[in-house]
Amino acid sequence: MKNLGKHAIVIGASMGGLLAARVLSDFYTNVTVLERDAFPAADAPRKGVPQGRHTHGLLARGSAVLEAFFPGYNTEVVAQSGGVLGDVANDVIWIGHNVRLANGASDLIGLLASRPVLEGHLRRRVLELRNVRAMENCAVRGLATDPGRKSVTGVRACVEGKPEETIHADLVVDATGRGSSSAAWLEALGYQPPADEKVEIGICYTTRTYRRRPTDLGGKHGIVVAGSAPNWRNGVMLAQERDSWIVSTGGFLGDDAPDNDQGFLAYLATLPTMEIHDVVARAEPLTDFRRFRYVSSLRRRYERLARFPENYLVFGDAICSFNPVYGQGMTVAAEEALALQQCLRAGPNDLARRFFRAAAHIVDIPWDIAVGNDLRHPEVKGARPPMRRFINWYIGKLHLAAAHDSTLATAFLKVVNLMMPPSSLLSPAIAMRVWQGNRRPVPSAPSPAIEVARRNSASS
Repeated sequence: MKNLGKHAIVIGASMGGLLAARVLSDFYTNVTVLERDAFPAADAPRKGVPQGRHTHGLLARGSAVLEAFFPGYNTEVVAQSGGVLGDVANDVIWIGHNVRLANGASDLIGLLASRPVLEGHLRRRVLELRNVRAMENCAVRGLATDPGRKSVTGVRACVEGKPEETIHADLVVDATGRGSSSAAWLEALGYQPPADEKVEIGICYTTRTYRRRPTDLGGKHGIVVAGSAPNWRNGVMLAQERDSWIVSTGGFLGDDAPDNDQGFLAYLATLPTMEIHDVVARAEPLTDFRRFRYVSSLRRRYERLARFPENYLVFGDAICSFNPVYGQGMTVAAEEALALQQCLRAGPNDLARRFFRAAAHIVDIPWDIAVGNDLRHPEVKGARPPMRRFINWYIGKLHLAAAHDSTLATAFLKVVNLMMPPSSLLSPAIAMRVWQGNRRPVPSAPSPAIEVARRNSASS
């Protein structure tokens, strides 16, 4: 790799920031990661990652990219921390449109572990690199620039208990997540901030961790329930380290799951399967209930800006943060790291424009998946052009066929796991299987979970 400068700075030691630092280490003599938190001694949740106590898992594409950047990462998480590697299409139960997809062997290998474990292993691997260091308890107050404000030359930062200082760099990357200050910093420098796109979803989910038994779910590694009519409630239960389950459930627009035993179980009973409910009903709780609120999916259109300072980039969730129930964030950051690597290989000229265009292309697919599915909910506001309505109708038909066709189920999960583009589901071979699978429609019937909920309600 050619050297592009003496020093690069990454603001934020999130998964995205750590991946950015890994890429920069190949092109800059030294890389410094500035983090406002103190790193935990063990792999424990930290203040700067409020979602870290909730359900996480690496999609198959994210798992593959991390393994490429850090050979042995996946097996290390399993061997040292008890993470779980498995076939996403065969070892996990997927329910969407109130239909359970057929399981079948595939090459989609995902990694299940808590966010602190995933991040902790990644942080240690990054900081083992000879030219990467981290500064903890370091708050970045703003950008340093040349007199003409055309080029970023570093950051103004303050380590806890010390006066503010300017840390100079040849490149600065903002990986501070959804709460990024880049738009405000740009405006203060006389630049137009990026336009925002928002989809208000009002997602709130309640999470608790339970003891996992080998016989739970028939030995499967997890279950994912995507919200659908009539109540649009989501549920997920995934295997985690130390023989535990992490269970999250919630709904849109204020339909919160209760944070008490009786209410939580009653809420789980309204999902289109009783499998999560039945495990939770007999499992030993390992934590208290926790809640996480997520108001809107947010995308910042940096690729559309006409002017942008040199030697500065925005990365990961600071560009786009999605409805977290789809589990896309870490994988998108991994894809952006690959794009950054390719852009740096071509040299530093016009870097921001090239990277933001590449990142926008990466974001387009998961954004369309998340937003398109959320707009199935009639009360979520947003444009529903004819093509989007057709795609949602078609995906519903695909699910019906995939209930008995594991090839279709795997094709769909390749898209969900960002291994294939959504257009692959419209190929003639897949469309033919969807048509054949819907030739004999199965009469609709209330789900067992809804029937149980109705009986419980009637008897109370």
